[in-house]
Amino acid sequence: MKIISNVLKQIIAPALTALGLLAMSSGAMAQYPNKPIKMIIGYTAGGAADKLIRPIAERVSKIIGQPFIMEYRPGAGAAIALDITAKADPDGYTLHITDSGPMVILPNMRKLAYDPLKDFTNIAMIAGGGTVIVVRPDSPAKDIQTLVALAKKDPSKWSYGTSGIGGVGHLAGEQFNKIENLNITHVPYKGGSPAVVEVLGGHIPFLFSSLGSAATQLEAGALKPLAVTSLKRSVMLPNVPTLDESGYKGFDAAIWFSIVGPKGLKPEVMSKIVPAFNDVMKDPAIIKAIQVDGYDIMPMTPAQMDELVAKDLAKWGKIIKDANVRDE
Repeated sequence: MKIISNVLKQIIAPALTALGLLAMSSGAMAQYPNKPIKMIIGYTAGGAADKLIRPIAERVSKIIGQPFIMEYRPGAGAAIALDITAKADPDGYTLHITDSGPMVILPNMRKLAYDPLKDFTNIAMIAGGGTVIVVRPDSPAKDIQTLVALAKKDPSKWSYGTSGIGGVGHLAGEQFNKIENLNITHVPYKGGSPAVVEVLGGHIPFLFSSLGSAATQLEAGALKPLAVTSLKRSVMLPNVPTLDESGYKGFDAAIWFSIVGPKGLKPEVMSKIVPAFNDVMKDPAIIKAIQVDGYDIMPMTPAQMDELVAKDLAKWGKIIKDANVRDE
């Protein structure tokens, strides 16, 4: 009997220990999150991504009961930060606010350490918006049709500015060039603000600008908007037509911001974090703050985000290849 008792102890004790560990593991996961969550940002503090995520993260933290710690990892067009996220432990404690640049444009222009289709879990869409085509109020181009006619008549007098090579503004301009068979020269600047200054000074005829960069001058009447490049009109400029409405059917060149995590986030994590972000994105105060920055909300499920990334990756890849766009 003593031998049998010892044998049972040898069998049962490890089993109980394993069950205990399993219960502890399940309990720990069920309690997610039980510590602060790192939010990686691929740009410097104060930029568009930082301004968008801070009020959202503050409200999400109240729902999930843990704060977000912002970690800035700028460099290489935000590719460095995305690589860090891709290699992070998929435990839900490393998230990332990214945008369409490093997710669907850069992968078409250079070899990267990450695969946007395979290395991330899409969590929530934050916001998006197109660029706006602007001219000075005294420009002879009173609308898109006039601009095209003037550019075709004398292309040497027409060029367009953007915030830099490979940005959505640049690619929207190349897409526009191709559709109209134009040969308008692209003039890249190091940021949206310098480009706005140049068009105000009459050094370039028109500009593909982010709404945020041009907002002050548009409100003051110092710049005139001709069209926006997103498929839908901007809430910020409700009276300005889209290029799609102006005869360029299906024209859609927009930037978007989203929350992603490493590939393989567990259902227990997704079931907490996805609804929290979705709830916050319905907050009127958050919606207003996003619109003030020149963007609109873009409600999407993680599955819809997967489709968007794949679609935009292919779309921008074709535009970049056709225009022979080279990395800076």
